[in-house]
Amino acid sequence: MSAEPQRSFEVERKYDADADTRLPDWSGIPGVVAVSDGDPRELDARYFDTADAALARHGVALRRRAGGPDAGWHIKGPRQGDGRLELGWPLGETDQMPEAVAETVAQWTDAELHPLARIENSRTAFYLQGADGVIAEFVDDHVRATDLRTGTRREWREWEMELGPAAPADAAQRAAFFTAVETAVFAAGGREPSSGSKLARALGL
Repeated sequence: MSAEPQRSFEVERKYDADADTRLPDWSGIPGVVAVSDGDPRELDARYFDTADAALARHGVALRRRAGGPDAGWHIKGPRQGDGRLELGWPLGETDQMPEAVAETVAQWTDAELHPLARIENSRTAFYLQGADGVIAEFVDDHVRATDLRTGTRREWREWEMELGPAAPADAAQRAAFFTAVETAVFAAGGREPSSGSKLARALGL
């Protein structure tokens, strides 16, 4: 397994939606010329932290996720401005954490890691296409989460819009894009997120 991770800078917005909320209409989004058909994905992730939540205190999330095009071990770093750096490694042949992942986590803690939550997600992904490629990926998530510390189960639906490789580089244009996205989301019946992340919501935070 390669010790060098894949790196991406994730800029996204999240929204809550009810089970029967219709999907937004993206026809008014600047630069969008087409929207792909939905791509269904079944995702199954387990999140880890120390007993005293050392990673969370640093704004870091560690997970092992199966399913989807980016299955693997992922570390989401502390927030940097409008986004977060995400590092990714392949799953490997066993469930054991790869040495490269453990070495990266060690910059924040060397304490024992424990499973915190399991998050299963029935996702449908859509690509918002522009003239030069994918402006953003929109995902419709039906989430089933288990707090592994208490056994508490929670279910909800949420939407995410993450900027793609052909997204505007200019800050003002990005702001205009997300403003148009929110207009479409709220018109469809979506609303501001009730939690900052799936992990936080799974843990009742």
